[in-house]
Amino acid sequence: MKAFVFHGPGQSAWEEVPDPAVKEPTDAVVRVDAVTICGTDLHILKGDVPEVQPGTVLGHEAVGEIVEVGSDVRTVRPGDRVLLSCISSCGRCSYCREGMYGQCRGGGGWILGHLIDGTQAEYVRVPFADLSVHALPSTVDSKDAVLLADIFPTSYEVGVLNGRVRPGDTVAVVGAGPIGLAAITTARLFAPERIVAVDLAPARLEAARALGADAVADAREAPEQLIADLTDGLGADVVMEAVGVPETFELCTRMVRPGGHVANIGVHGRPVTLHLEDLWIKNVTITTGLVDTHSTPTLLRMAAAGRLPTAQLVTHTFPLDHMAEAYEVFARAADTGALKVVLGGEQHEVAVRGT
Repeated sequence: MKAFVFHGPGQSAWEEVPDPAVKEPTDAVVRVDAVTICGTDLHILKGDVPEVQPGTVLGHEAVGEIVEVGSDVRTVRPGDRVLLSCISSCGRCSYCREGMYGQCRGGGGWILGHLIDGTQAEYVRVPFADLSVHALPSTVDSKDAVLLADIFPTSYEVGVLNGRVRPGDTVAVVGAGPIGLAAITTARLFAPERIVAVDLAPARLEAARALGADAVADAREAPEQLIADLTDGLGADVVMEAVGVPETFELCTRMVRPGGHVANIGVHGRPVTLHLEDLWIKNVTITTGLVDTHSTPTLLRMAAAGRLPTAQLVTHTFPLDHMAEAYEVFARAADTGALKVVLGGEQHEVAVRGT
């Protein structure tokens, strides 16, 4: 088969690799219909994730069809259309029993495209299939469903839930890329008083407004002053970091109010200064997190009901074998206007609501 293979920082190629096969009785092999590219994949290509070994097939998000299952798989069978979660779960270790699947110690966690071959391929082996894939309703198209593999559960769990967004809050989201935009849409479910989006790119700020931000701010123009003006000088109740660079994290800590919450979502490849000389007295909570995907079934139901604007985040589509071109477009988002790029995306018949 063909797959997109990492060969070291700055080196990758769409090339022929061996077909995957069932190795464990809990495995499934999936024919990939649609995949997307994550900002984390860009971090890998930059060398920010040294655990990824040269020769690894990248990708941890996909929709596809089961073609083979191991003898212990019970919940899916060949022919089933499924969403592949970015997180795999053994279901047995202490973390999985607590619903913290991202911290799985039984061979799961974030392994696809990280520790084992991933989804940016024609076929992929999925460990722990019973707990790591989700059957897809026919009402959800592949190119929309693939956004539920990572960015929506990540934004919802690591940003909104960890940040403890409540009705009436002022919420600031720093970074209006796909993760930040998904955070804006899911934060709105909790009826905050206002959501403020911060970014450098005018197109992304426009997208943030379209998806529910009440105000936007250019990151170069003292957004902390806007937050202060909107909150009588207090600061935001919840600030979400959705970029992953030192400057944006430090900006978040300047924007949060005393007693507020900074929820870090971004993937950081460099050290960040934590200004405890300013923060120690402010009762600020800072959380980090790798998504657990415990919310995926809920988000899938909401998507099937038309309650999540997944389609609005997809700006570019490509055939599956145009992987290098798609990476180029996604990496140059400031120039191309890319939010999420989807490759493949076989169309399925969608039922019309109300008929």
